[in-house]
Amino acid sequence: MGRAFGVILAGAAVLLLVGASSAQMGGGMSGGMGGGMMGGGMMGGGHMGSGMMGGDTGKGSAPEITGEQAQQAAVEYVSQYLPGFTVTRTVPLTGMHMTMYQAELSGPGGETRILHINPWGNVMPFAGSATR
Repeated sequence: MGRAFGVILAGAAVLLLVGASSAQMGGGMSGGMGGGMMGGGMMGGGHMGSGMMGGDTGKGSAPEITGEQAQQAAVEYVSQYLPGFTVTRTVPLTGMHMTMYQAELSGPGGETRILHINPWGNVMPFAGSATR
C-alpha cells in the first residue's frame, strides 16, 4: 500500500512539473522567446513564432519607414543616447520581405558605431565602439 502511494505521488509530482513548465513557456511555438531578439523587445511586440507560420510575411500592420525616416530616427537616438556622435550616413539593408536600415556614426574621438533601424523605425545599437 505504501509503495503504490509513493509511485502515485511521484507521478503526480512529475505531471505538476510538466504542467508548470509548459505554462511558463507559453504552450509551444506561440510562446517562443517572449520579448527577445526574434520579434519582441525593442523591435515591437511578438514572439519567435509570429510571422513564421500561417502565411504572414511578418510586416505587421504599420507601414515600412523610408530612408529619410530612418535617418531621422537615428539622429534622434544619437541626440538622446550618444551625445557627441553624428550620423554620417544611412544605408538600406534589403531583405526578402522588408527593408531595414543601417546608420553609421562617428564620434568625437574618431570612434565609429553602427545602429540598425528596423522597418518600423525602432533603433537598436549594433556592437560596441571601434576606432579607425
